[in-house]
This record gives sequence, structure tokens and C-alpha cells, in this order.
Amino acid sequence: MQLRLATQDHLDNIMQLVRRVVPIMRASGNLQWDDQYPNPTVFGNDIQQNQLWIAEIDGQIAGVAAITMDQEPEYAEVGWDITEPAIVVHRLAVDPAFRGSGVGIALMQQAEVVAIERAIPRLRVDTNSQNAATQKLFPKLGYTFAGEIGLGFRQGLRFFCYEKIVAIS
Repeated sequence: MQLRLATQDHLDNIMQLVRRVVPIMRASGNLQWDDQYPNPTVFGNDIQQNQLWIAEIDGQIAGVAAITMDQEPEYAEVGWDITEPAIVVHRLAVDPAFRGSGVGIALMQQAEVVAIERAIPRLRVDTNSQNAATQKLFPKLGYTFAGEIGLGFRQGLRFFCYEKIVAIS
């Protein structure tokens, strides 16, 4: 598996991955993503800001994650000080064909690498309250549950927030 920053040339393949993931998410009751979000504009902005990472296996995009410093204002509802810098993972997705091969773990570990490189000890992530897979993954990687919020841009959905502190030397 190779992890690297995505380029605009990857955008079509990333959107194909999303089109494979969304029906599975929705079938399990996770309505976080749909045909409107995430979209090429969102991923294109991530690429322009050098914050969209891809995992490749045998030349295919197996997963994607935006590793950002973008904290939602609602994060304050769980007691987080959103004025403190944090590395935040958004838009994490693993192609169904590569589930169980460590892609999600590798992308989350890349967030830790970015945090350490930038000397930012705080990592944060949120996930839909119906996303059982990530609710198992995040604690397994040392993230602590911080609380539940709503997000203004995804009306009617609830999200669980997780945080991890890494040692910065």
C-alpha cells in the first residue's frame, strides 16, 4: 500500500470510489453521504490545499481521507476549544473491494504523521452516529469518544466526535 497526496488527475477515480461507497453506507442506515456530498468541488478544494490523501494498492485507489485543520464550529459543543490547532480527518472512505486490508487504519495513521510533522498533538474526527465501522475503528486506534453533535451542513443527522493526543518530541 502506498499513501500519497491526491492530484487533480485522481479526482475521477476518487468520485468512482465514492459512488461505490455511498450505496453501502445508505443501505446500513448511514445517511452521511449522498449524491450531493461529498462532490468533485469538495475533493478538488482538498486537492488544491494539499490535504487529500489517497491509499493505493496495485495502482488502484483503495481509500481516501482529507487530513485538514478544519474544525466545525459545532465541535465546541463537546467541550473542545476549537481555537486550538488540531489535525482533523474528514471524508474518510475505503473502497468496498479493499475493506479489511488496513486502508482505513493506514489513512488514520497518516493523520498522526501529519500531526507530528506539524507539531500539533491533537487529532480530531467525527463520524455519523450510524457508522458502525468507524465507531469501532477510532477507539481501536486510541481515539477517545468526546460526545455527540449535529452539523449545520448535514441537517437531521447526529455525529460522534473522537479525539486523540499524540506525543510531540
